[in-house]
Amino acid sequence: MDYRVIKENDLFLLTDTSGNIPENHPYGLGLYTKDTRFLSKLDLKINGEDPILLSSEADKNYKSSILLTNPHMEKDGELILWRESVEMERSRFIYDDVLYEEVKVKNYFPKPVKFEISVHADVDFLDMFVVRGFQNGDLGKRTGQKVEENTLSFHYEGADHVNRSTVITWDKQAKRAEEDGTIVFEFELAHGESDSVTLAVQPKIGDISGNKMVKKEDALQKLEASYENWNDGTATVKTDFAPLQRLVDRGLNDMRVLLTDVGFGPFPVAGLPWFGVPFGRDSLIAALQILPFQAEIAKGTLLTMAHYQGKNLDPWRDEQPGKIMHEIRFGELAATGQIPFTPYYGTVDATPLFLILLSEYVKWTGDFELAESLETTIENALMWINEYGDRDDDLFVEYHQESSKGIANQGWKDSGDSVVHRDGEYAKTPIALAEVQGYVYQAKTGLADIYEKMNLPEKADLLRRQASALKERFEEAFWMEDVQFYAIALDEKKDQVGTITSNPGHVLFSGMLSDTRAKSVTDMLVSPKMFSDYGIRTMAEGEAGYNPMSYHDGSIWPHDNSMSLLGMSKTGFHQETAKVVNGLIEAASHFEYDRLPELFCGYSSEGGKAVKYPVACSPQAWAAGTPLVFIQSLLGLFPDSIKEEITLSPVLLPSMNSLEVHDLAIGKGKLSLSIKRSGTDYKIEVLNNTTGFQLNTSKQLAQK
Repeated sequence: MDYRVIKENDLFLLTDTSGNIPENHPYGLGLYTKDTRFLSKLDLKINGEDPILLSSEADKNYKSSILLTNPHMEKDGELILWRESVEMERSRFIYDDVLYEEVKVKNYFPKPVKFEISVHADVDFLDMFVVRGFQNGDLGKRTGQKVEENTLSFHYEGADHVNRSTVITWDKQAKRAEEDGTIVFEFELAHGESDSVTLAVQPKIGDISGNKMVKKEDALQKLEASYENWNDGTATVKTDFAPLQRLVDRGLNDMRVLLTDVGFGPFPVAGLPWFGVPFGRDSLIAALQILPFQAEIAKGTLLTMAHYQGKNLDPWRDEQPGKIMHEIRFGELAATGQIPFTPYYGTVDATPLFLILLSEYVKWTGDFELAESLETTIENALMWINEYGDRDDDLFVEYHQESSKGIANQGWKDSGDSVVHRDGEYAKTPIALAEVQGYVYQAKTGLADIYEKMNLPEKADLLRRQASALKERFEEAFWMEDVQFYAIALDEKKDQVGTITSNPGHVLFSGMLSDTRAKSVTDMLVSPKMFSDYGIRTMAEGEAGYNPMSYHDGSIWPHDNSMSLLGMSKTGFHQETAKVVNGLIEAASHFEYDRLPELFCGYSSEGGKAVKYPVACSPQAWAAGTPLVFIQSLLGLFPDSIKEEITLSPVLLPSMNSLEVHDLAIGKGKLSLSIKRSGTDYKIEVLNNTTGFQLNTSKQLAQK
């Protein structure tokens, strides 16, 4: 990464690798909350000159450390500061909506030295959509800034009549502080002596006074304690295959930093830096990925999405009753109605994905009380699927953009060129996507089981009949006999969009495909035209729209692979599962911190390394969740609290001989397992099982 980002709850800091925010940087660096930039400039200098970067670390996400030193300084032949005399360490973290940054300086020169450290700050209060060049509009105005003792504040009155301000405080006497944003500190250090200054930056919105700032040491202690609590409440993995272990650990830590709570429980935002807000599809899939490790995240996600469920017919926001949102924004442009993201509902898949997450959550936890409390939300979501989603009563859920500032393609591949015919022509809406039909089938069959358990047999029977009819129609309309695969979509004329893509891989998880068709889909996904050695491409090599450098037409998305992996594992294609997992683990080794990015280019391994996509988010929620899916898929672990049973069908990668999982929360108990290779067989040992569920496995089972 050529940037550094840290986040906690809704506040995130995006800087260059030296820790600075240069003005007018093309990547929109800054301090952001509620889609507003509360620092647009932050430069650190020593004696008025830029320091030299030594190292820049951001592997922990929630705190960062940057090591700098001074350049050589002379004036008129007189030595001011010998090169590399002063070590400068910038340490920063965010806690309780406050950014803390300590600048620690140490003298390594043989004699005492005297120098100045200056900080230059400014704030433009721009809406994130303006920063990124997506939108212009009527905006507010700066109303001044002022210096009072150890405080510098910037003020703004928005077009939405909301006052915003940024308050910077410091704990060392400044030599001078000026309203232009300059703060200067003087240091005089003997050899080996060190000193520091800590700055705290607090965004404020409206007339609220903001959170009370605490001492830096206390804030850091509380922040780190929250991470310890997260680790204590999360299932753990141990494996002898170090690359997989690193990926899982990284995924869990990345998921934690991406959590936000808007009042209904913690849920994962989509990704950093630009998608740190509630996203229907992204948040739901990420919560599904982490479900075996932390079920409370799924609950928080479901409650958040339920709160924002559509109630009205509003074409400006692509809103319809019962629909689950796509994205919500909180900035000035949204508040003044200049963009439709308040929230915006232009997504065709979030509604069935909401129901899938709910049914999977109940299968894992047995929490029928949540299902009962959300019964109205569920019924409204089903109503949207049947009435608004299915526009022409052909049993398929389609999308069509209504909003003038909305999204044209409303599946997960939402770029304008992502649904393309074999002849290179773009499909026209309304469009019915293959994976969405699988989501609907899975949602209805999963809910049918829950309704039956809730003693609602008539509703259960209706859903099963609807799902059965959809399955039959899907086979008729989407199957392409000539390539033994499913079309990505049906276009406005109900013609197949026949390009071979990864989308049908998602249908494997739904249970909608016959064994024969599931095998055909799996074979295609791991064929040379689809599998690059680093993962499953979004589009097959050789198709008219194929481009390995594209966003959705030949690139590799880890989360896209993870949805296929769940289906491959569930349908018993273990060797194919291992092949895809191996490829993604190898790809991760080519990226910073062994982290899977949002996406990467679809080139094969003949090039020698995985090729990064230039503007991929990192960390990104459903990329972070993908290694967690590796573990569930390798275990072949699928619990069912409704039937009170657990299915287990493990496979180990060629490079690993053991896999342990501890404290998987299932039902009202915990499950811990050990899988070890024994020749060509596996020894499965149950280390702990307080679930009371029956464990079904096709392998040898050693019960402790």
